[in-house]
Amino acid sequence: MKALAHLSVSEVRLLSRELSTLFFMVAFPAMLLVLNAGSDRLELFVPGYLAMILAIGGISTLPAIMASYRERKVLRRLATTPVSPLTLLTAQIAAQLVMAVAGAAILAGVAVAAFGVAPPAHPAALTLAFVLCALMCYAIGFVIAAVAPRARTAELMGMVVMFPMIFLAGAAIPREGLPEPLREIGGYLPLTQGVTALRESWFGAPAPMPYLVVSAIIVVGTAIAAAVFRWE
Repeated sequence: MKALAHLSVSEVRLLSRELSTLFFMVAFPAMLLVLNAGSDRLELFVPGYLAMILAIGGISTLPAIMASYRERKVLRRLATTPVSPLTLLTAQIAAQLVMAVAGAAILAGVAVAAFGVAPPAHPAALTLAFVLCALMCYAIGFVIAAVAPRARTAELMGMVVMFPMIFLAGAAIPREGLPEPLREIGGYLPLTQGVTALRESWFGAPAPMPYLVVSAIIVVGTAIAAAVFRWE
């Protein structure tokens, strides 16, 4: 447990030193909210931006980090110490969650305090949706890290997967603003279920189906990553 706590703190420090990650996960979503302040339904953007924070960290940033650890033989060296590579993976998830919570807190604070957006109707359901959406993004990220041969490739693959997904899933803009064909495509994307769970819990009508679908994606993604991930 001490090793996990120490590694988690170290991973948070490393993430916080990456200025691009710090900006896009912590500051960028709140800036987007300010830029959309003139929208008639500003509150619709908030749950999507929460999902965007998680997608940036889990689908774009995490795969490059894990692939770089494998490329630099960090995971292989850890296998010869009392600290297992699995501990490092868990610490990376914990660090990603810390950064995501920081970004979410700033976003929610700006939305509620500065723009009068109503607080979440179901905080417990929103918390569950946030955690499940995070784990889903991390599972997808680990699959990308598992199949990418190098860190640079993992970074590019993560961006290729993330950018279309956040736009079609309603994370960047509400899906109501998309043309019907794009809305139909977005309905098949994993992140859409996360956005739906976040949105419904924020506005007061959470249904079980998005939570179940996201949970299933977590299980399938984790199984695939575990099956194909190479430690060295």
